[in-house]
Amino acid sequence: MGGTSGRLTVDALYARAAARIDRLDPAVALAEMEDGALLVDIRSDSDRDRDGIVPGSLHLPRTVLEWRLDPASGWRSPYAPDLDARIVLICDHGYSSVLAAAALVDLGFGRAADVVGGFVAWRGAGQPVAEAAPTRRGPGELAGMKPPDP
Repeated sequence: MGGTSGRLTVDALYARAAARIDRLDPAVALAEMEDGALLVDIRSDSDRDRDGIVPGSLHLPRTVLEWRLDPASGWRSPYAPDLDARIVLICDHGYSSVLAAAALVDLGFGRAADVVGGFVAWRGAGQPVAEAAPTRRGPGELAGMKPPDP
């Protein structure tokens, strides 16, 4: 843990979160997508613009992830899956997706997982990548409310 204050280091927080989720290598994550799992890209618009996207993934930026997926949220995405769905998160390097997937477990998504190594590992393993469509939102348009990427 982290001493008498009960404080956790980021390494301890990460280890605790990783123990609560499934961690998938890119090939397994792709196979699960092909079997119906929803891949959720939690990277920023600028990361996606720079590096590309995973075709078929749903973009829910990390900053709004819980609000877009929680069934009780007034800000839920119309593309959010049911609580029993397999959700696989992907971030840039596979760290923030661990913490985010553990938060989804707390929301009731018991089958939450992430991609080990993130988008960098995905691309490095030769998995499908496409150029990102422009991600500019109009006035009043909320992040994370668009359909999955083609």
